[in-house]
Amino acid sequence: MSGGPPRGLPSTGPHSLLDMPHPLAGSSSEEAVGGDSTPSPDLLMARSFGDKDLILPNGGTPAGTSSPASSSSLLNRLQLDDDIDGETRDLFVTVDDPKKHVCTMETYITYRITTKSTRVEFDLPEYSVRRRYQDFDWLRNKLEESQPTHLIPPLPEKFVVKGVVDRFSEEFVETRRKALDKFLKRITDHPVLSFNEHFNIFLTAKDLNAYKKQGMALLSRVGESVKHVTGGYKLRSRPLEFAAIGDYLDTFALKLGTIDRIAQRIIKEEIEYLVELREHGPVYSTWSALEGELAEPLEGVSACIGHCSTALEELTDDMTEDFLPVLREYILYSDSMKGVLKKRDQVQAEYEAKLEAVALRKEDRPKVPADVEKCQDRMECFNADLKADMERWQSSKRQDFRQLLMGMADKNIQYYEKCLMAWESIIPLLQEKPEAK
Repeated sequence: MSGGPPRGLPSTGPHSLLDMPHPLAGSSSEEAVGGDSTPSPDLLMARSFGDKDLILPNGGTPAGTSSPASSSSLLNRLQLDDDIDGETRDLFVTVDDPKKHVCTMETYITYRITTKSTRVEFDLPEYSVRRRYQDFDWLRNKLEESQPTHLIPPLPEKFVVKGVVDRFSEEFVETRRKALDKFLKRITDHPVLSFNEHFNIFLTAKDLNAYKKQGMALLSRVGESVKHVTGGYKLRSRPLEFAAIGDYLDTFALKLGTIDRIAQRIIKEEIEYLVELREHGPVYSTWSALEGELAEPLEGVSACIGHCSTALEELTDDMTEDFLPVLREYILYSDSMKGVLKKRDQVQAEYEAKLEAVALRKEDRPKVPADVEKCQDRMECFNADLKADMERWQSSKRQDFRQLLMGMADKNIQYYEKCLMAWESIIPLLQEKPEAK
């Protein structure tokens, strides 16, 4: 180990590889002692997610964008990225019309996928195909293999507990349809994933099984290389910026998981309370038959409790169908981001190991091998794409949760207003009328 410890990772900075001093190139005493030495890579990398000035070596990907998937539509992609909600969109995808299929061996649901686009990658302006859940799963796996540096949106969980949730009920199918629709829309809004060839095939191919069979025996080279890149390499430490991302994701997932568990308990208790209310109200109605002057007030209380029961049922349905799915989606989203972060760590570990191997060579000024430079480029692309996707994800998260919390507040206000109106309506019935003397 006479070569000494390896130098730190070069930072993602606004310089090309030729201009960037390599850790193995600066071995002179003047460079080691002088004031022009390169700052710590951790300090250089500890920037905000919004750093838009990053220029990567050898044609790498700027932090605010990503490697083009189709050079013919660069302008459209930039417009789509800058104005997601504007009128610059050139790709629209919807999921609707779920249908149940009963076969000899299995029963499953398919959904209609309608695509409208003006992109040159599509031969027709509109497509309509039917897909089942496992086709969506195939698409996501293909995106992970072919775009390992990017955050792939999560799918709704496939498995449900039998006997607890009926996966063929209208409520479950509609909840899943909404989640699958959101999954495709998130891909459509992404400036790189929306141009992926597998996404194109998913949206347009009449027989998707033919493409699925072709890829069963052959994984993407990029995805395979990233998947097995570690090979015994161990990461020393994450740069400060990505360590902060990892810490944030851990805390974020913990908080959402806690909120999800409490929300489920609240909904369970509300459903139990709803059962009690439905038994409680009719008692006043049957009691009224035994009374004379109290009959009308008792009937009023029974009707009031019935109105409160209906309002509570609506609130519970809204929480189940709108609130919980968003929480679960973002818990899965954080897991997906952790996966990309882990892949990035694997590439950094490989890069550190290659640097160490070169540093241990008994040469005064060892030549930097091409595979080390390629590994550095891959790491730079991971850094840039992950930061860009993290920024995009944070923006979507802020918008989604503002909308979610606003909707939750509105639904609760409506619930309490309905209950208030119901109880206020029976006050005149309960007020004692003056008796005639």
